[in-house]
Amino acid sequence: MICRIDELKNRQVVCISDGYVLGVVGDVELDTMSGRLISIVIFGNLRAFGLLGKEKDIIIPFEDIAVIGEETVLVKTNSFEYRRIENGKQ
Repeated sequence: MICRIDELKNRQVVCISDGYVLGVVGDVELDTMSGRLISIVIFGNLRAFGLLGKEKDIIIPFEDIAVIGEETVLVKTNSFEYRRIENGKQ
């Protein structure tokens, strides 16, 4: 499947192991020398409307991407680590 970077944004990112929704694709990292996708970035949620900053961004390396579908991106990763970041425990 061929898609543009713009089409990849705002697709839901789901962990295959437990079905946990990590968020939506906010940005991608590319290697400009080879034109290869390096990773996808899920922006952290704002805290108190942005007044208290935001949570850490989640960066998923290309090797952990299992499937890029029409509406979702399935990833092979341990969502438990990202849940701890999301809940402010790390």
